[in-house]
Formats: sequence, structure tokens, C-alpha cells
Amino acid sequence: MEQYEKAVALWRRRKITTDAELAEALNGHSIAFAYHSGKIENEHITYNDTREIFERDGVTSYTGDLRTLFEIRNAKEANELYLDAFNERRPLDEELIKQFQYLLTQNTYDTRRYQLGERPGEYKHHDYVTGREEVGAVPEDVAEEMTELLNELKDIPAEKVLTAAAYFHAKFENIHPFADGNGRTGRLAMNYFLVCHDHPPVIIHEEDRKEYYTALEAWDIGQELAPLSNFLKMQTVKTWEKRIQREEKRNRNRER
Repeated sequence: MEQYEKAVALWRRRKITTDAELAEALNGHSIAFAYHSGKIENEHITYNDTREIFERDGVTSYTGDLRTLFEIRNAKEANELYLDAFNERRPLDEELIKQFQYLLTQNTYDTRRYQLGERPGEYKHHDYVTGREEVGAVPEDVAEEMTELLNELKDIPAEKVLTAAAYFHAKFENIHPFADGNGRTGRLAMNYFLVCHDHPPVIIHEEDRKEYYTALEAWDIGQELAPLSNFLKMQTVKTWEKRIQREEKRNRNRER
């Protein structure tokens, strides 16, 4: 069995159905996810600050930018919604995605966006292109494209969950539905989709951002999904490799 299949099998054996069980299964991964997802776009985010805010709701001896603190605190609140939504079996719909984005970006929109009428929790009102390929749907098409994307995610068979997650993430980032926070929102929404389909969530590690962006660009340029699917599979293994190693060690000890 390949390491990816081991990670999925290990997760599914837990039979997670409640927010408490999900929080226990994550056991530190929520902090790591928030750190890496934030760090991809904000180099000032540190693991220690993230851990302190998640565990104690505050930091000691902080001298950095307040926006960075807001972003970390926002990630904590978004994680709480992620757990609550899982417990309530909420579907991944436009309302939930807007709530994720609102929590992740509250108090962080810059003055220019705010003066243009942009608000956290709302689809963008103006046209913002992003990336080397200058992707992004025009504002008047965002709602329709998001509805279409989410409808495509219904009734996904178990063996296609990771591919569907890659498809969602690639198209979401290509649509670029919000004025800010699209990367963080897309990664959190993708992980919500995964756990709702009994698949381990994935940390996209900040040190692998170059490969991550290259995989997203493959979709933007030629609608190639394999690079992102393969990248997410490798990141799944990287996310859960220590848990896999502990399980294999226990199995070897039982066989002695």
C-alpha cells in the first residue's frame, strides 16, 4: 500500500462524525494548517505566534504588524466555524464559503478596497486579476460561476474525492471570487470538502509554495488538473507521515 493510501485508510478507520472527534483527529494539525496557509501569503506569520493564539488566544512579546495578528486570530475563528459546520453537516455552499472568507479577512481589508465598497463576506464588486496568467472572473459572473462549481461537487464517489477537491480548488482560485483572502478561503473550503467526504485534510506547506503555484497555473493555462491532484496527494502524505510512521511502528510491535 502506498503512503497516500495508508493516510486515507488511517483517517477512515477513525470513523469521525462529530466536531470533537474531528478536533481530536487533527490534534495540532489545525495550528499547522493555519500557520502554513497564512504564511503562504504573509511572510510575517510565525508558527509560535499561531500556536499561542490558538492555544491561549494571545501572544507574548509581539512587536510586529497588527494586521498579521488579525490574520492569525481570524484563522482561529474560521477553524472554529470549520468544526461547527462539520458537526452540523452543513453543505459546502456559497453561504458557508462566504462565512469562511468573512472570518478569515475581517478587519484586514486595506483602505483602497474598503473605499471601493469591498467588504469581507461579499463577492468582489470590482475586477481584480491575479497571478502570471491574470485570472479572475468579472464581478458580474462570480455568483453564477460559483453556483455552477458547487453543483459539480455533488455525488462524488469515494475514489474521486481528492480529484474533486483539486478541481474545486483550481476553479475557485481561477474564479477568484473575493477581493481578498481567496487563497486562505480556498484552502480551508477544500479541506472542509475533504473531511466531509471522509478524506484526511491537507496542509499545503509554505515551503512548497512554488510547486503549489505551478500546479494552479497548469489549470489556468491549459485546464490540466493532474499536476494539482498529484501535488495534493504528495502533500497529504507529508501532512500525515508522522502519524503513518507511528501506526506502522505499533503494527511491527504487535507482530513480535
